[in-house]
Amino acid sequence: MKFLRNQLDSVKHYFEKGGKWEKYYFAYEAFDTFLFVPNTTTEAKGVQIRDAIDLKRLMMTVVIAMLPCLIFGMWNVGHQHFLALQQAATVGQKFWFGILKTVPIIVVSYGVGLTIEFIFATIRRHPVNEGFLVTGMLIPLVMPASIPLWQVAIATAFAVVIGKEAFGGTGMNVVNIALTARAFLYFAYPSQISGEVWTYLGDGAKTVAGYSGATPLALAAQSTGNVVSDFNSFGAGWADGIYNFWNMFMGVMPGCIGETSTLMCLIGAAILIITGVGSWKIIVSVFAGAFGMGLFLNAVGTTPFTQMPAYYHLVVGGLAFGAVFMATDPVTASQTETGKWIYGILIGIFTVLIRVFNPAYPEGIMLAILLMNVFAPLIDYFVIQANKKRRLQRATV
Repeated sequence: MKFLRNQLDSVKHYFEKGGKWEKYYFAYEAFDTFLFVPNTTTEAKGVQIRDAIDLKRLMMTVVIAMLPCLIFGMWNVGHQHFLALQQAATVGQKFWFGILKTVPIIVVSYGVGLTIEFIFATIRRHPVNEGFLVTGMLIPLVMPASIPLWQVAIATAFAVVIGKEAFGGTGMNVVNIALTARAFLYFAYPSQISGEVWTYLGDGAKTVAGYSGATPLALAAQSTGNVVSDFNSFGAGWADGIYNFWNMFMGVMPGCIGETSTLMCLIGAAILIITGVGSWKIIVSVFAGAFGMGLFLNAVGTTPFTQMPAYYHLVVGGLAFGAVFMATDPVTASQTETGKWIYGILIGIFTVLIRVFNPAYPEGIMLAILLMNVFAPLIDYFVIQANKKRRLQRATV
């Protein structure tokens, strides 16, 4: 590390004021502060608040929290591939196959996103923002392994430019950037992000007889009988019990790369909560809202999907991943403590409503979070106004 530090110091003068690469200073600064803790300090006199963490370290904590989902997702990509082809494979072979299909998506996401970040930083003459450290990982995790790389590049560029830089950069975006990328693909290229695209098969691959890549939510939306019975019987002959509750909780099923495993998402949630990076109130309230709406539909609904046990809503689709890594985005979520409860509960409620009553789009967590991102400032406004009203009433008593 000392060698790297010396190399960075040896070229620093080229990027400082008056140097021949002065206009690229913030690109240099981004690499420097990413690799090493900045050596700047606060004033020696006066009261100062000192903390050992900065924005880069905060973002890296979120990335670390996503690693269980990423590692499991890599294995599951390979597992689903060999399962569909009915071919025997070791854990290592499945994992290696998943790496080969997942890493290129990650590289494209970071490559395109960071390139745009550096361009905007150079043009606007401001430091490179660290928010894309998380966004660059979130985008691949909410994509199917079969997604074409050129679509990942276009979606990433759209999300960064339109969803972030157009609003002023990191901390100014109105909606979650990774979900903006996914929403763009869903509406621009629906055939690559919906339907039975969740298992990577490869060109000319011959699947086992009776194979279907349908997700449990798609199966529930199409059900005409008992949803749980359909789950348990799905995959008969090629993957018996693929959609039983335990498999869905563990995440051993077709889906996006990183969002199938509720267990891995909960491990990530524990990391975020323990480190104080993620809001436990939002996470808990999203689950509570979804479970509560599921119970309500069980009581009043008449269709098979409405009768699906409420706890199934917590393990199918991307609810857990969205609750842990998307809804808790500190920029687009509610900021008030009471607002966090309202915000999370409404996300859970709308997720289930969109799932059940929109047969064309059985997954609802993406649209629910994007919708509540827009309404988060309004929620905070009314919470603050209510607090002011209560204080004024106490003051006049």
